[in-house]
Amino acid sequence: MALQQLPDYPWDLMAPYAEQARRHPDGIVDLSIGSPVDPTPALIRDALCAATDAHAYPTTVGTPELRQAIVDWFERRRGVEGLTLASVLPTIGSKELVAFLAFLLGLGDGDVVVHPVAAYPTYAVGAALAGARAFASDDPAEWPENTRLVWLNSPGNPDGRVLSVDELRAARRRAREVGAVLVSDECYAELGWEGEWADTPTPSVLDPRVTDGDHSGLLAIYSLSKQSNLAGYRAAFLAGDESLVSRLVTVRKHAGLMLPAPLQAAMVVALGDDEHVAEQKALYRARRAVLLPAVREAGFRVDRSEAGLYFWVTEGRDAWATIERLAAVGILVGPGVFYGEHSPQHVRVSLTASDERIQAAVHRLSALPQLRD
Repeated sequence: MALQQLPDYPWDLMAPYAEQARRHPDGIVDLSIGSPVDPTPALIRDALCAATDAHAYPTTVGTPELRQAIVDWFERRRGVEGLTLASVLPTIGSKELVAFLAFLLGLGDGDVVVHPVAAYPTYAVGAALAGARAFASDDPAEWPENTRLVWLNSPGNPDGRVLSVDELRAARRRAREVGAVLVSDECYAELGWEGEWADTPTPSVLDPRVTDGDHSGLLAIYSLSKQSNLAGYRAAFLAGDESLVSRLVTVRKHAGLMLPAPLQAAMVVALGDDEHVAEQKALYRARRAVLLPAVREAGFRVDRSEAGLYFWVTEGRDAWATIERLAAVGILVGPGVFYGEHSPQHVRVSLTASDERIQAAVHRLSALPQLRD
């Protein structure tokens, strides 16, 4: 099977708007990409430095210490029981796994990959890489009988939607009916803001309330990019069904996909320390408290956004018109059309900017001309 033609990389379309925003006298306020701006915690950097004598090849499965740290983290932070060293696997960031999982699981022509309606575009790209068909749906009743892989994303990117235990159970039930692997991308789980998620991590697809103790057909993906400012490290992992993990380990061994040994040592420390995660969440909470009212007062409606690193907003007009209007005052945000054809009037506003840049955004939003009917 030949590789399907892939779409152009969407963010390349933002270049002229970024250039316009950079011409602002006080510089650009970039709220488009969710790339961390705060320092990587010192204890993690120290662990990386201490492990730089890495003369031997690392293992694909990860060190026993790293795998145990992943198991312990899932139990401590997510309430997930019953994981073993054989049911977890570190990955080189989460995007490569999202992009290649359908291929690694052997999907191809005639198979369907389901992903959320408002979705990180790499889910659909992964389907294309495998020669499968992507299908956007948030309703399990709509999932076709030939669905072989289902992506959930909770909290969601871009919309911050959190799936409840009941919603996760319904997804698990339908995935089993059609014989699909159910994978939950949970990279923002530590960043809940509203309701019951304000002080506790959001539910995992591996939560015993969802699984009844049976992880078969289920995988959860997590990244340390957001909670620990490790985006540049490419530090992520998955957990769940041992048979699925074993298959992925075999393929990844043949392909030479393995984390550098110093990174594995740094991840052990990051996973074992909850204090730096709480401190980072407090920074984002403070920035959110400043930016959210300014966004609303500027005339935007904020939809969902109860968790994660973004506001999902609209002013009731074409997203590209909103992009241009904000770029004119030096603010860069992301268009909703990058996350599916169902969101032509939404834009995504990121919290990943310094305190000073967030304040600059607030000032500029307050001076934004009001739209006329």
